[in-house]
Amino acid sequence: MAPANAITGWILAGGRGTRMGRVDKGLQPLGDTTMAGHVLARLRPQVGAIAINANRNLTQYQALAGPDVAVVADHIGGFEGPLAGLQTALLYCSAHCTAQGDTALVLTAPCDSPFLPPDLAARLHAALVANDADVALAVTMETDPENANAAPYRQRHPVFSLIRANLLPQLEAWLATGARRMEGWYHTLSVAEVLFDDAAAFRNINTLEELQRHAPEATAATSAPMATGPKSATGTGTGAGSGSEAEAGAGVGAVTATGAGAGTGAGAAAGNGDDNNPLPVDQALRLIAARVAPVAETETVGLCAALDRVLATDIISPINVPAYDNSAMDGYALRGADLPNVESGAHPDAGAVTLTVAGIAYAGRAFAGKVEQGQCVRIMTGAAMPAGCDSVLPQELAAAIGSDSDSVTIAAGVIAPGANRRFAGEDLALGGVALAAGKVLRPADLGLVASLGIAEVTVRRRLRVAFFSTGDELRALGQPLDDGCVYDSNRYTLFGMLARLGCEVIDLGIVRDDPVALEAALRTACRDADAIITSGGVSEGAADYTRDIMALLGDVAFWKLAMRPGRPLAFGKVSDGDASAWLFGLPGNPVAVMVSFYLFARPALLRMMGATAVAARPLLLRARAATAMRKRPGRTEYQRGIVAPGPDGAPQVRLTGAQGSGILSSMTAANCIVVLAHGQGNVAAGDMVDILPFDGLI
Repeated sequence: MAPANAITGWILAGGRGTRMGRVDKGLQPLGDTTMAGHVLARLRPQVGAIAINANRNLTQYQALAGPDVAVVADHIGGFEGPLAGLQTALLYCSAHCTAQGDTALVLTAPCDSPFLPPDLAARLHAALVANDADVALAVTMETDPENANAAPYRQRHPVFSLIRANLLPQLEAWLATGARRMEGWYHTLSVAEVLFDDAAAFRNINTLEELQRHAPEATAATSAPMATGPKSATGTGTGAGSGSEAEAGAGVGAVTATGAGAGTGAGAAAGNGDDNNPLPVDQALRLIAARVAPVAETETVGLCAALDRVLATDIISPINVPAYDNSAMDGYALRGADLPNVESGAHPDAGAVTLTVAGIAYAGRAFAGKVEQGQCVRIMTGAAMPAGCDSVLPQELAAAIGSDSDSVTIAAGVIAPGANRRFAGEDLALGGVALAAGKVLRPADLGLVASLGIAEVTVRRRLRVAFFSTGDELRALGQPLDDGCVYDSNRYTLFGMLARLGCEVIDLGIVRDDPVALEAALRTACRDADAIITSGGVSEGAADYTRDIMALLGDVAFWKLAMRPGRPLAFGKVSDGDASAWLFGLPGNPVAVMVSFYLFARPALLRMMGATAVAARPLLLRARAATAMRKRPGRTEYQRGIVAPGPDGAPQVRLTGAQGSGILSSMTAANCIVVLAHGQGNVAAGDMVDILPFDGLI
């Protein structure tokens, strides 16, 4: 049983109240009371205190509720939606719920849902405690009324939630970004989902016709005794539920801020990043990184075949590099003790000293003798330091004396003892790690390995990636272009990006907009490849089957992201028997394909190749905006830009022009992507922005 004294019920009625005519929605008559009156009656037995959030008709709401119920207007003006009402609730609890301290909780319910469950508080509280979550919210299994054969899907109800009151600072920081969607903020928290069997209990009434239709039901409900005891959850699981368990009514499912454990099977398909709740970019990236892992197989290859491969094991240096103390430049090797010392007055001419040249040392041919006091040796860069010498005087600082330069004069203070000497093992010490596993081998790395005398390295095997385009409108190069058709450009873009990444590429061509053909292509691909990349087929169109087939063959972790371009982007795993592969369902628009590949598929593929997280992470730099840029908070935007030195020499970026996701020429003109963060608004000329340079990426 939930500790009712710690819970404040909060009825959300804070909008304009005009959606159903002249009468405020919550004050619309229903049976023998109003819609808000029904919610009040059902919520009151479940909580210790109750309040109504309303921005209009406060007197009428107060008369309805009675003297023991507070009626509170939004703290934020402008009718900013349920999240503004929740902020007011947490502010109210901060002021009135001090006795409970950090245990104070707020249970929200909308004023237009008069049939909410009598055990709502108890079950949400049980899930909150069991999962140590920030918020618990109600979930129901829904069916498509227009498609009786469609599989049920999970529907989240963020306005039916139990939340910890001490999250006020996080909420106010979120609101300060301009974001106003309740489910958007919940994606940043640890969320426990509770599956309720009665979907009708969470329906809301939006029209006068619905109000009239439900009036008899409401009258019967108020005349019948209402159960107030708790109903225990029928099961517990992490993520959005999995397969049949989710459909059968497992009670609690925890979804962390990273989205890890999104579940499997059709029941998980609507867990995160669905049509109603697009997933923020950073959470999608963390979810992908948490799921994919490096391929296990390795191979040993010759050094010249190792470029762009990923090291599977550390390379241990078998020698010191350099192998001996040597000179860092051309000059004269000498004893530091012979340098002129003005303070001690050790030499008759305290300001300088003259040394006799005893010989010469070349790289690869050392000086065989020993340098005595008052002597030096002519030495070349890289030559071994002669015995007894510990310093090198650069030749341009020496004053040679005599016709055969058999002596050198050194002024006081020109160099310090030990100058210009490279020590044995200074670069790499014997037994030390020269290159760590996970390193993507670049040209400098090949040279380093060669300097150790190592001819072969152990690397992860090449990643096998299958890819294809979907769409009846697509034509291959060389085919006639019928009306309404386009040439398939995405496959060639994907081929280039995958080849540049060093993958073993499997081109499956064009797949028709047909579920049978798509299923066959995915089954074939997951038997032959570690990862599959498709373009097209993940949006809301009637012929967009990719995500449905993904759910049939495995699971969909998400299919909608809060980003532009690239909002429809599916990620999950598909299987055929014992074979499986990670699948990235990219959008169909050419620019969206490139952006979503670079931001999501490329880091994941590098991780599967065994690269370290640092190597897989795109490098963001800062540049000054040359012009204003429009941006709506609540999604991450990627705009094509051209970065160049500004008038002051500092990087300055301008957009390439029209930013439509079908304008592939905007990518060929660009040399960077301007990254505008999820909570960011419009950018003024002169503001600093993040950019993702193409150099090193493409």
